[in-house]
Amino acid sequence: MNGKRVLVTGGAGFIGSNLANHLAESNDVIALDNGYLGTEENLNNKVEFVEASVLDDDLPTNVDVVFHLAALSSYAMHEANPQQGARVNVKGFVNVVEQARNQGCETVVYASTSSIYGNRTEPSPEDMDVQANTGYEASKLARERYAEYYSNFHDMTCAGMRFFSVFQGYGGSEAHKGEYANVIAQFADSLATGETPVLYGDGTQTRDFTHVQDIVRGLEIAADERLDGIYNLGTGESYSFNTIIELLNDELGTDIEPDHVENPIPEDVYVHDTMADITKMTTETSWEPQITFEEGIRLVTNEYRNESLESTIKRW
Repeated sequence: MNGKRVLVTGGAGFIGSNLANHLAESNDVIALDNGYLGTEENLNNKVEFVEASVLDDDLPTNVDVVFHLAALSSYAMHEANPQQGARVNVKGFVNVVEQARNQGCETVVYASTSSIYGNRTEPSPEDMDVQANTGYEASKLARERYAEYYSNFHDMTCAGMRFFSVFQGYGGSEAHKGEYANVIAQFADSLATGETPVLYGDGTQTRDFTHVQDIVRGLEIAADERLDGIYNLGTGESYSFNTIIELLNDELGTDIEPDHVENPIPEDVYVHDTMADITKMTTETSWEPQITFEEGIRLVTNEYRNESLESTIKRW
């Protein structure tokens, strides 16, 4: 993408700020965020920040492309207030897209979720049957249906990107998410600060962990090539939480065993395993994941190794 006017909702959040900062190198980028899971501090000075809600009127939608990433993005957030979850994730989506359509925008790329695949130790293709077991999943499926409507009825291109487990670490833009950050970021910070990481259950659950840089590249390509429909963004590989702890201990030079606790999320809605089938994305576009899991772990832990080195230098 080059020379476009772009709106990123949720643009000061984890994924949104990474995307906004990247696109601002060669585009006019507006990052819209209400400050709940994002902070203006995540953005560089090339990005225009607008503090607003996706439910507001008169949004800055006079753009060429909308990246709609704003959402209440977890099971816990939705169950605490299902009505608000639906307002933000469904009504907010329709509000943004409708305003953009009225301004002449024809390209929307939006965040969906891999959670709707349920428990899968085999790669999950986009055309498999899915279902909503939680309010969060229901809201993302509703987005997909509304996007289908806008594509079919209004001739817009609407690319729904089903993210798998996206991470970067607290050295990036994840720190503001706190307890809602990816487990890799949380485990790394606990180990690096000498605390015991807490694992739900026995730690054998697996995720397709995808580095945010690969997600950003996928989002940009989806807009650039005007994709329409549903696409997975993952790696096609999965790793257990126990493996994460082992690799983080190795990288950080620590030897801390995790504390296994009872999973507070009901078993019938907890997604134990995920893995992406990325065939559709890799065959239809130039995208493929470039950051391996091991490299991603090293990138997360670099922050703590650099801090340790700086402390040693200061002591000397």
